[in-house]
Amino acid sequence: MDSSDALMARFLALHPRTIDLSLGRIQRLLAALNHPERRLPPVIHVAGTNGKGSTIALMRAILEAGGLAAHVYTSPHLVRFHERIRLGGIGGGHYVAEDRLADAFARCEAANKGDPITVFEITTAAALLLFSECPADVLLLEVGLGGRVDATNVIDHPACAVVTPIGRDHAEYLGDTVEAVAMEKAGIFKRGCPAVIAAQDYSGADAVLCRQAERVGAVPVRVGNQDFSVHEESGRLVFQDETDLFDLPRPRLAGRHQLTNAGTAIAALRAAGFGDIGTAALEAGLRNVDWPGRLQRLVRGALAERMPRDAELWLDGGHNADGGRILAAAMADLGERSDAPLVLIVGLLGTKDAEGFLKNFVGLARSLIAVPITGQVAARPAEEVAEIARTVGLTAEVAPSVEAAVVSLSDTVFQRPPRVLICGSLYLAGAVLEANGTIPV
Repeated sequence: MDSSDALMARFLALHPRTIDLSLGRIQRLLAALNHPERRLPPVIHVAGTNGKGSTIALMRAILEAGGLAAHVYTSPHLVRFHERIRLGGIGGGHYVAEDRLADAFARCEAANKGDPITVFEITTAAALLLFSECPADVLLLEVGLGGRVDATNVIDHPACAVVTPIGRDHAEYLGDTVEAVAMEKAGIFKRGCPAVIAAQDYSGADAVLCRQAERVGAVPVRVGNQDFSVHEESGRLVFQDETDLFDLPRPRLAGRHQLTNAGTAIAALRAAGFGDIGTAALEAGLRNVDWPGRLQRLVRGALAERMPRDAELWLDGGHNADGGRILAAAMADLGERSDAPLVLIVGLLGTKDAEGFLKNFVGLARSLIAVPITGQVAARPAEEVAEIARTVGLTAEVAPSVEAAVVSLSDTVFQRPPRVLICGSLYLAGAVLEANGTIPV
């Protein structure tokens, strides 16, 4: 049998990598596979622009701390495709093994019989097939793009649908206003199912989500009213809903935005029928949660060891304007606790709003080093990123690689050891983790 890498290479050659939004193709394939989407554990379906992955990571950590098995489907991967499919198990799940993944790919390819289908659709079908064949208590299912006609939106009656904060991204597919994006995300809401709506940064998005939940007959669960609330108090996370109040530790994930994600995760679990998870599991989950490439501090590894003495190295895959705003706020918070000159190492795709992302760091970052994203045809040239950075008011230069950018820091005089943030793309984050030897497990 071919390896999963070989099969994926063939998929990329045979099937369009471009996005083609329609549910008909994956529905046809799932029917040919005898409908694995109907043989799943309870599904928590998660859409949104920012925070989807962190919210899922928080839910998984809490569920596993409570002794439950959680399947997880996320995208994109950072280093290996296997990261997208985590099979649940008591005491903690694991990424799908190579032989099982290759077998699922082969069965999907055979069932598809050469009919038109996109890469994301056929790999989503493979994931659902695997999840249907392995017992678990819940499936945490992340939308790939949008929601309404995303390949994951084949679940007729999820235990809960969740929409995390919405912003402008993928305008060519979802629309160029937050209201248009919200309409697409709200497409995962189903009649009679809880619809957990996280705190939104835009009132227009919140209004659309609430209106669409009511229109389809979903049961809205909203932050900030009688449904649930979350806030920080004395360095702790306080969550309250109609029945309980929890005084919990801050999540291990860095950044004030993770308080919002943690509150959304807890509300979603309770809405989905996991309200009997006790305080001990909530505490353990928040303390132990891990989500690589999202405000991750790299303290060991090949790149970390080449940093100037006592410097900090951080990594984040944020890449849109709102993600940049959240990331800049997190860096400002770190600066208030421990002042250090901030240096950005940035790589961006040409499809992203580079100016909108970078302008968040004006007045915060001392300098920026633009780098290429190797192997991505859509990557924006480093020289172009540097020029955009200068246009918005940042001091910028170019390096041929992340490794070269890190090495160059040792030739720079800093009054204090710098805080270095590598950011701009999940593809760049994956390459950095691989170069550093910090492979997600």
